[in-house]
Amino acid sequence: MNVNSLLGEISADDFQLILHLNASVSELTSVMALPRLQAMCAQPGFHRCIRVDGQFAGFILAMREMANYPNVNFEFFSARYKRFLYVDRIVVEPAFKGLQLGSRIYEAVFAYARAEALQAVTCEYNIIPPNETSRHFHNKFGFQEVGQLVSDDGKKTVSMQVADL
Repeated sequence: MNVNSLLGEISADDFQLILHLNASVSELTSVMALPRLQAMCAQPGFHRCIRVDGQFAGFILAMREMANYPNVNFEFFSARYKRFLYVDRIVVEPAFKGLQLGSRIYEAVFAYARAEALQAVTCEYNIIPPNETSRHFHNKFGFQEVGQLVSDDGKKTVSMQVADL
């Protein structure tokens, strides 16, 4: 299975599929409405859907450093890196578990980042409440913690992660 043949640009036809999948994991990512999704996809970055046999199987939304993206996590990295890609969210449909689609997406992310001569790929994941799946996934790609941010009156803490290129 070639990841490049599975990945495609996000189109307006994909928005409802993305919103539905995102809603199913919003406790681990965050809630997202259509206007926010449209605004995110309009920003410079790496925004893709992944399909298996023509079926929507997941997506990634990742912003470049020059994006106009008011987000505390993105701003954390903006203050520290000149050229980076911030992975806001990557979500794969549970029905496609075991196909290593998340890994295939990240292989394409890192290829893009290297081709663009970026310093780093950045992201965050929950440590309160814990998201062990995301922690293990990102460890596999060499991400390292560079800080933590607390939000929601202390109910949520995220680990700020960087993979240097």
